[in-house]
Amino acid sequence: MEAEQFCSSVCQTMERLLDLIERETELVRAGQLMAAGELQADKALLIHHYTQGVIYAKEHAVALGNLAPAAVQALRRQHSEFQPVLRINLAVLSTAREVANNIVAVVAKTVGAKQRSTTYGPGGTAPQAPRAAEGIAVNRSL
Repeated sequence: MEAEQFCSSVCQTMERLLDLIERETELVRAGQLMAAGELQADKALLIHHYTQGVIYAKEHAVALGNLAPAAVQALRRQHSEFQPVLRINLAVLSTAREVANNIVAVVAKTVGAKQRSTTYGPGGTAPQAPRAAEGIAVNRSL
């Protein structure tokens, strides 16, 4: 009975983690990174519990298999279904990270670029020497 309760507990933790990961994936895809970031504490706690459960299950696989074979089979099946969802989540997070890194690189390059006048000055004077860019503007509506 304890073996079945343990497997059930790990399955429930996995279900909650799966729901949270799917919600995080949807938020990141929708560009709601702040809302997705707010899920991080809950996600870390669920990952901790899930990892502890998996480690315990591996250490006691023989006993669990003998005492609750159906529960162990259900746990294995759910774990195998969990993997593709994790891959999708990691791909979405990786894409979001790459986009953010590209934005930061473009902004840094633009801010560090020298401004060069392309026209003549008043009275037909030659353009001034290049000067460093002065400040940046951030559009927070995006």
